[in-house]
Amino acid sequence: MNALRYILLILHFIGLAAILGPVLDQLRAQAKRVTAVMVWGARAQIVTGLALTGVAFAGDNEPDHVKIAVKLLVALAIAGLAEVGAKRDRGVERFWMLIGVLTVVNIAIAVIWR
Repeated sequence: MNALRYILLILHFIGLAAILGPVLDQLRAQAKRVTAVMVWGARAQIVTGLALTGVAFAGDNEPDHVKIAVKLLVALAIAGLAEVGAKRDRGVERFWMLIGVLTVVNIAIAVIWR
């Protein structure tokens, strides 16, 4: 069970990098855009996050239900913004910025909320 948790955690971090990497890469770019990598990263974050929660419930330690719910809501918002932003041609800067900010917020929730 521990090996599965570590594999899922690594995949979860890869999903995080797929979202935050393009956001940080485009900081100096004139035209911001939501990439397909960001969309797939957001999807991976949801799937691996839910799987990690399932593994935690199957183990001895029970995670905080409220924290998991808040993180899921933020992750769903990120995925929704990424899906819509990837299909738009104009006005993507707001989507790009919100995706980056919400991703950092979700990281903060994961680290600070105990």
